[in-house]
Amino acid sequence: MSENTSSHPKGLYVLYSTEMWERFNFYGMRALLSLFLVNALAFKQTDASILYGGFLGLSYLTTMAGGYISDRYLGNRNCILIGGFIMAIGQIFMFSSASSFEMDISLAQNLMWGGLFFLIIGNGFFKPNISSMVGQLYRKGDNRLDAAFTIFYMGINTGALLGMLICPFLGDVKVDGIRVLDAFKWGFFAAGTAMLIGTVSFYFLKNKFIVDPDGLPVGEKPFSNKVNTPVDGETEKAEFSSKSIFSAVVLFFILVFTFHFLFITEEPNIIKDWIYPVIYSSGLSLAFLIITDKTITSVERNRILVMYIISFFVIFFWASFEQAGSSLTFIADQQTDLHFLGIELPPSSVQNANSFFIILLAFPFSWLWIWLNKRGLEPNSPAKQAIGLLLLSIGYLIIASQIKDLGNNKLGVIWLIVMYLFHTMGELCLSPIGLSLVSKLAPKRFSSLLMGVWFLANAAGYALAGTLGALLPPAEAVVGQVNFPSFLGFEIHNLYEFFMLFVTLTGIAAIILYTLAIGPLKRMMHGIR
Repeated sequence: MSENTSSHPKGLYVLYSTEMWERFNFYGMRALLSLFLVNALAFKQTDASILYGGFLGLSYLTTMAGGYISDRYLGNRNCILIGGFIMAIGQIFMFSSASSFEMDISLAQNLMWGGLFFLIIGNGFFKPNISSMVGQLYRKGDNRLDAAFTIFYMGINTGALLGMLICPFLGDVKVDGIRVLDAFKWGFFAAGTAMLIGTVSFYFLKNKFIVDPDGLPVGEKPFSNKVNTPVDGETEKAEFSSKSIFSAVVLFFILVFTFHFLFITEEPNIIKDWIYPVIYSSGLSLAFLIITDKTITSVERNRILVMYIISFFVIFFWASFEQAGSSLTFIADQQTDLHFLGIELPPSSVQNANSFFIILLAFPFSWLWIWLNKRGLEPNSPAKQAIGLLLLSIGYLIIASQIKDLGNNKLGVIWLIVMYLFHTMGELCLSPIGLSLVSKLAPKRFSSLLMGVWFLANAAGYALAGTLGALLPPAEAVVGQVNFPSFLGFEIHNLYEFFMLFVTLTGIAAIILYTLAIGPLKRMMHGIR
């Protein structure tokens, strides 16, 4: 049977809608989290930023376990259902926390920790499996895959747009300039409801539409009795030696303690001192384990190394991009004039400009890659990601130039929106292209596990985002009277210096990655773009 190569399989749109509702849940809750911690649960801003980074990092760290469990035992479909219901439970805990903090703040804090725990575990089951299923809807080498992941990515951001529109509208409420703390619970309630809608709809639609080009089910339980023979030129089962597994475990513990002693400061913080080292060490240890698999061919090894190299640069992208939910939200809350088109925006909703621009630009970017491809001008995937880093750097440079001579005046919210426009264009060049690249380069037997590695790079970026977000200088700071935060020996005295930190990090990363993309990485991908 011939397949229509211009349209996309219906299963893509089922995965699109499932991911949309899950991202409504995740991003809606994320928009409120930092403000909820500071205003309702009495956290300091620096501690809230570190917890925010730790939460996001652990949410993607658990994708490693979710990918492994799926590949070996449960399959993509079952993991998505399990993850969805676990995240719904997590939002019940968050709702309970936001309902009880006025009566018992200690109980509310414990409920919050419980809620974050369930959200972290649920995301680990859900996230790598739904992303890897997109690639399985298409044949190997299908040139529609970049476009498919861009469409799928629009689903992610449709959910994010709705979540960060509805949850702040319900949960981040001010009356006469005073925040109504009791409203936070309704934002979390809306997030949990969205998660249940997405999970239940996936359950009823999966069997009919989630199929490969031959009509066979995608994402079912792996066969335990499958013979390890090559299919389409690829071995189906990984063969980790006991020595490799032992070495990876030893490396993990060595790295954890090394990072711990590197990060330790005068003010102990269990998330920064231990959770962040675990996140960084997990990614490096898993990367080591996969590359030592005895079945890997030289071509596969080169392609996997390409993923590892790009993952390193992706860390700097997400460390800068994910200031949206912590430092940039605090800036919107305290140092920004939020009046826009005749209305006053909730501070937590400003970051929603990113989701709006994603939806506006996702299809144009998808068409742009196809248009460039037809003319032989399309950059390869690593080069696209380097361009994404550069656009992120430009976004921060624009906001830094506006804040430099602002004095005691407030920043116009339009400049945050312009910054998010450039961040969005950078994200479209980097994130969906990265998901597509993993599907193109990963051997089948590592598809979900290497998707987990990709998300571990995100996790490391989010952890670094928490560290960098804590460098935000106090809103009312006077030299000589305040201990300013410092990074690599340089004190950050004001918002201009804070933003220039991100301009420098992402700008340098963009230049180095682009140089690699047009040289060694291009050769190491062996014909894959």
